Amino acid sequence: MSNNLGTGSGGASPYDDSDSSTSNTPLPDFNASNIQLSTVAPAFGIPASQLPTTKSTPDYLDYDQKGRGTMQTTFTNAGISYLLGVTLGGLYGLREGLAKTPSSRWKVKLNSVLNHCGRHGSGAGNMLGATAVLYSLYEGIADSYELDRYTGPIQPPAPLFAGAMTGATYYMRAGPRVAALAGAIGMGAVGGTFAVYSLLGVPYGSRGWLFF
Repeated sequence: MSNNLGTGSGGASPYDDSDSSTSNTPLPDFNASNIQLSTVAPAFGIPASQLPTTKSTPDYLDYDQKGRGTMQTTFTNAGISYLLGVTLGGLYGLREGLAKTPSSRWKVKLNSVLNHCGRHGSGAGNMLGATAVLYSLYEGIADSYELDRYTGPIQPPAPLFAGAMTGATYYMRAGPRVAALAGAIGMGAVGGTFAVYSLLGVPYGSRGWLFF
């Protein structure tokens, strides 16, 4: 009697692993690094001209060498200036509220401090915030028109222009003489800051706020 039961014809069983040559067959190589897209693409109806070209040089991300944009700079300067004005004005209002309170009672002192802090804090915050907005916009205009190409040795001209125009614009309702004086003060503040930074060896504009 044959020992190959269940084979139907007495042949070798499909479950017989006596043929060990098939188990040692290596798997096919699926590495596609050597495939040329220009050769395979026409078989799929893709013209070779539409294939991406390979570059020997690496690709780099876009980088704005001018730094932040005008709107981003405006929001940053205005926010910092407003918070600074509210803080300084609030501290001054605290001093004034305690000094000018009409009574020594706690509730009266608290009411006086709150009134003075709110009045001086909001006033200083609004003034510095509006000044920062004007300065940032004028500096952005100077940069967009590349004012540094026409000023020769006076570098950088954009902060000086922005300081002068900010002072003149803020006080333009007081008359031309007051506006001119305010513009000169604004330009002098920027120039003085630049001179101090140069003496101290601090990079100009390293603080990232207005002309500091």
